[in-house]
Amino acid sequence: MSEAINIWQTDSREVMPGFHGRFVHSEQMTIACWEIEPQASLPEHQHHHEQVIHLLEGEFELTVAGSTMRLKPGDTVVLKSELPHAGRAITKCRVIDMFHPCRDDFL
Repeated sequence: MSEAINIWQTDSREVMPGFHGRFVHSEQMTIACWEIEPQASLPEHQHHHEQVIHLLEGEFELTVAGSTMRLKPGDTVVLKSELPHAGRAITKCRVIDMFHPCRDDFL
């Protein structure tokens, strides 16, 4: 049976400096809602998960495979599996990330 979850009322944890995440997991997906402090940086990395990034609030600089873009509210980016990416919050941000398959490291 399904139930409604208000992700913003779940416990938050700082996964890396300045990145505070809240997570919901299904059998095959993870949704991460991030509150990111201004100037917090995401080091370049890659993973086997497909990822959809949706910026709710703020400005975020995203570098994908060496190409940098500046995201504004409403922008959505789809990342294929194993694509190197990095980022930096220009301002305070709220971001939703969706991952497939499930991110076991966020359980």
